[in-house]
Amino acid sequence: MSALRDFATWEPLLRLMRVAHAERLAQPGGYVAGQIGRSGWSVPLGRGRRTRDEFGAVERVQGALVDAGVDDVSFAAEISPGGGAVLHLFGTGPAVEAGIGGPYPGALTLSEGSVPEPWRRLPDSVVGAVPDPVVDLGLLERTLRERIPDAIGATEAEIAAAEARLGVALPEELKVLYRVTRARWEDWGEGYADAERVYEAVGCELFPLDRLYVADVASRPCRWKSAAMAAVVTPADAAVQGLVGSPGWIAFGDNGGGDRMVVDLTPGPRGYVGQIVMLDHEQVIGAGLLADSLTDLVVNRRSEWCSGRLWDRPPVVARVRVGSLLSVRAAADPGLEVLSIGGWEGEPVSLVPLVGLPRLRTLVAYPGTLADPLEIARLRGLEFLELGPEEWRVLLAAGGVPSGLSAAAIAVQVQEDWHPLSVVALANELLGLWGRPPISHTVVEGKLGPVG
Repeated sequence: MSALRDFATWEPLLRLMRVAHAERLAQPGGYVAGQIGRSGWSVPLGRGRRTRDEFGAVERVQGALVDAGVDDVSFAAEISPGGGAVLHLFGTGPAVEAGIGGPYPGALTLSEGSVPEPWRRLPDSVVGAVPDPVVDLGLLERTLRERIPDAIGATEAEIAAAEARLGVALPEELKVLYRVTRARWEDWGEGYADAERVYEAVGCELFPLDRLYVADVASRPCRWKSAAMAAVVTPADAAVQGLVGSPGWIAFGDNGGGDRMVVDLTPGPRGYVGQIVMLDHEQVIGAGLLADSLTDLVVNRRSEWCSGRLWDRPPVVARVRVGSLLSVRAAADPGLEVLSIGGWEGEPVSLVPLVGLPRLRTLVAYPGTLADPLEIARLRGLEFLELGPEEWRVLLAAGGVPSGLSAAAIAVQVQEDWHPLSVVALANELLGLWGRPPISHTVVEGKLGPVG
């Protein structure tokens, strides 16, 4: 960590920020703040195109991050008119996610190893679920061999090894596919041309057996806050369960755009066992139906699918704001799991209409939106809570922070001017209630000398 905490590492960047924000820094309590990660950064360097000096100054810090084995660092800098600089560096650690695009911490994990409810959800058992009636193993094999006659198939031992690694038996259609082609690059003498023939024959970039994986919840990681804002929703007429992942989802290919093709052994109420679904790489919950079976996919060359967004709609997920619901009472449905309040300039609202709702687990209330933050104590079952700094202070002073929380976040509006030191202190106070590791704070001091 020595280079990251060395004033010389930061000096070029501090000089640039001093020039860009001279007026702000000259004010009492003036500071500039930002965040730098290995692959991205948010640093206040003024407007316009970035210069070579700016890129060089940031890359100097990024190099120190790599050397220290650290993914990112947030900072706040105070620079006196005489050139004295005090740099505050904030780490994250096992209990804190990095913030996005700014110096403030992300979600605080109050219960070690906890994940939001959608990531704990297992598939429902669908009584009477059967395979697609058109499944025809012989037709599937003949069609594949006609399209890729020179393909090299997998042995029974290779298929058995894949099953042992995955801990699940491969469905018969998938076994037929791999008996025709094992999809290994070393088998394709002409490289991309042979790979393209397999793509056209199957309808995807087929994974070799050693790259098959179970698309369970661990395969779709998500930040705590984003995950807490989602919900598992499976309508009664759905072919696919609206899950994050399933032990019955076997990923066997890619459509070339990052979306994963999956055999679904845990279908929805109107689906078939062994149907083919797509996991949209831009979403972390749900899947879209592609074909009723592998036979259907290959023989009929299915390519149309739609992932949908059932997981962020009322009544399960609701938003009280301009352009959506206009009152908390309108959102208060027995099925409500996630509520976000903010994005309007009206009067602060009461949470009383939410009292007694059996499934409410996530509440996000932006600064100034609540008439009485202490009403939160009447909401049983919350596992994630995001509030503004002042609202959190009200709860802390009254001993009213819900003890059942698994995670929390501090909402700071863009137009507000909260010094990162105060937000980090608040975050550490919340972490301390659960005995979790605090956010680290390192002070680096040095002299920049007079301007010019």
